[in-house]
Amino acid sequence: MATAVKMEVRNVDLATNDRKSVASDLFDVLKGTYQLLLATQLVHWNAKGPTFYSLHKLTEEQYDTLFDTLDVVAERIRALGAMVPVNGATAEFSVSMRMKSEELTKMVDQLVSLHEKAAVEARGVAEAAEEVDDMGTADMLVDCIKFHEKASWMLRAINS
Repeated sequence: MATAVKMEVRNVDLATNDRKSVASDLFDVLKGTYQLLLATQLVHWNAKGPTFYSLHKLTEEQYDTLFDTLDVVAERIRALGAMVPVNGATAEFSVSMRMKSEELTKMVDQLVSLHEKAAVEARGVAEAAEEVDDMGTADMLVDCIKFHEKASWMLRAINS
């Protein structure tokens, strides 16, 4: 969050600055998740060929999970006492709707890379949350990490 973050009072045994820092990191996770959701929908809509059905179904399951994840992450930001930023968020989120290629295998490879990047980012945020004893955020992110690792494996298997 580039702008100043006003924190609401929370009596949850986490320092205000720690909550602010974790909330800021979670906003980056939120943005990345939204970008990945849009990229996944692009692959879903453009699936074709011999892997059409399996890729279409897999990406549908994945974007449903990503949509649910958006809500969980945004609600965690609110639980920490920060607002989920709304000014300019749409413009930031829409940037990754453009895939680098229209070739389906390359689009899937890009999804693999985005999931791997998301897993690494979530792991870093989880570690930062653990350092300030924010076990709620760390625990939430473990599920995100597992999802992204599994999603990248399954997408990679489709392109094999």
